[in-house]
Amino acid sequence: MHLKNRNFWIAALTAFFLDQLTKYWILQSFQLRQTQPLIAGVFHFTYVRNYGAAFSILDGQVESLRWLSLIVSLALMALALFGPELSFWDRLGYGFILGGAMGNGIDRFVLGYVVDFLDFRLINFPVFNLADVFINVGIACLILGSFQKSPSSDHRQ
Repeated sequence: MHLKNRNFWIAALTAFFLDQLTKYWILQSFQLRQTQPLIAGVFHFTYVRNYGAAFSILDGQVESLRWLSLIVSLALMALALFGPELSFWDRLGYGFILGGAMGNGIDRFVLGYVVDFLDFRLINFPVFNLADVFINVGIACLILGSFQKSPSSDHRQ
């Protein structure tokens, strides 16, 4: 049996499981607001609860964001299952976005907040998590893929 858009599913599951594994580790190892410097003043692991979206935007909108995560996840799954065969970069991009959306969505449904812990202090950046990273990597893959020449544009005149 051939799984359609296989790299999509591999990217999604990899992103989801890495995100959830790191969040489980943080919940088991850190107290709320506890920080552990990896490079003091530059990069720390700091456990915070995020009641908003990526990088703490839309703070307090947990209910709306949990349903948005679910809708995005279902739409991306439908695209991979019922849509056309995707390009390599689209498979990776949408897969990483799905994995990140599912990771943060599960947090919102189960915990009522998202577990964030990646803390770049050098540039005073909001604390975030691997799901946020994977969503942004997914967007970068889609942008990169948009610069690829499509087969239909390779016609001769």
